[in-house]
Amino acid sequence: LGKRTPQQTISDPGYYWFGNHKFRDDKEGGHGSVDMYRSIVQSCDTYYYMLANDLGVDAMHDFMAPLGLGQLTGIDMLGELRGTLPSIEWKRNAYRKKEQQKWYAGETISLGIGQGYNSFTMLQLAQATATLAAGGQRFKPHLVKLVENFETREQRRAVGEALPVLPWKAEDVAFVRRAMHGVTQEGTSRTSFVNAPYQSGGKTGTAQVIAIKQDQKYNAKDIDERHRDHALYTAFAPVDAPQIALALVVENAGFGAGAAAPIARRVFDFVLSGQYPSEADIAATRIGQSTAPIGVTRPVATVPLPGSTVDGAASAPVGGITLPAAAAGTMPPAASAPQRVALEKRR
Repeated sequence: LGKRTPQQTISDPGYYWFGNHKFRDDKEGGHGSVDMYRSIVQSCDTYYYMLANDLGVDAMHDFMAPLGLGQLTGIDMLGELRGTLPSIEWKRNAYRKKEQQKWYAGETISLGIGQGYNSFTMLQLAQATATLAAGGQRFKPHLVKLVENFETREQRRAVGEALPVLPWKAEDVAFVRRAMHGVTQEGTSRTSFVNAPYQSGGKTGTAQVIAIKQDQKYNAKDIDERHRDHALYTAFAPVDAPQIALALVVENAGFGAGAAAPIARRVFDFVLSGQYPSEADIAATRIGQSTAPIGVTRPVATVPLPGSTVDGAASAPVGGITLPAAAAGTMPPAASAPQRVALEKRR
């Protein structure tokens, strides 16, 4: 959008003043001199407060809308939520009172770090990450593997639908992918991906549940668990030839680096390397006490699913988007006879 170059730097003292409001970075004292690469790798809030102010809410909306954020993805299941991608027009339509309809400049700042009026589903974030990993190629997510006609037993495979390609510059995509790879090598999720047999790209995140006062510091121990921050992580792998993208949230668990990134590591180990974590590792990850895998992993094929034998089992976990090598066709039309569907399972 022409507001930043990768080489341009900002000075981060650990906060950003806008009017009489102090927007704080999570790192006390700040990150110092920060360019675009470092802003992603080290998750510098101040960089994005400034960028949001320079862009404005409508420019951010117009750039992010083609990624599907704040919109229904059209996945083949009921109950999907739309979420919110704010704009000046959105606020004008969302509220009845005139004083509530006005967009205030200060409301733009927190949008830069994904907070404020922003509200996205994990599926939307996974789809956006998949689009980045695929260089701008969008796909409509689906769960159905095949549809079978009860009367004729004819089976028709459900094929992923390719959506219009976003007109991104290849060098811009390559830069962001390289920075997200840097997150796993030298940044906020590096401890979770130590000795991983593949290269991945990711981004940690924290979703604020309640606001805290200007003169207060966030301390999870002083807050009811249901009001603590959510931990987020979105990622793709392998870096050079992406096969899978995911986004996950661990509710009220704090920073994405501590609670969410370790889970993503285990999902990638499962899908890409066919490895299942040890029982000790599962126990530690469940309570947010793991980084890289603990103990000896097990081949997926030797681990039975609950209530089944080894022969019955392991398939890739639900959640995330598998990137097809190519996409063609659409979901088959509904037939007049009763249908049944099979959910996709990948070895």
